[in-house]
Amino acid sequence: MADFLPVFILLFISTGLALLVLAISVLFGPRRRAQQQVKLQTYESGMRTIGPAQRRLPVRFYLIAVLFILFDIEVIFFYPWAVAFRQLGWFGLIQMLIFVGILLVGYVWLWKRGALDWERMDQSS
Repeated sequence: MADFLPVFILLFISTGLALLVLAISVLFGPRRRAQQQVKLQTYESGMRTIGPAQRRLPVRFYLIAVLFILFDIEVIFFYPWAVAFRQLGWFGLIQMLIFVGILLVGYVWLWKRGALDWERMDQSS
């Protein structure tokens, strides 16, 4: 149990700091919400706004976000694997093939949803 003492201290300090920040924001933050129409509008470089500020985004934006996350995960794991490839041997190769298989499932899902069809996405906007 003594080995976990630094972890418990860190957990205690981080929880205390989070509660302190929340308390400070409640004490010194604004007391009322601004319900003015000007503050609810989006900033359009001085242009008059078109439509409400809080509008729903089409699903294609979420699909592109998933695609971006897949590319990020791919890059994050491929670089260290490529650096340590010789030390990992066959075990590392098999693990990376499993990882690429899981990524391919994500890419196939995005492909079926039409996230990779850029012409169709441009026409639907």
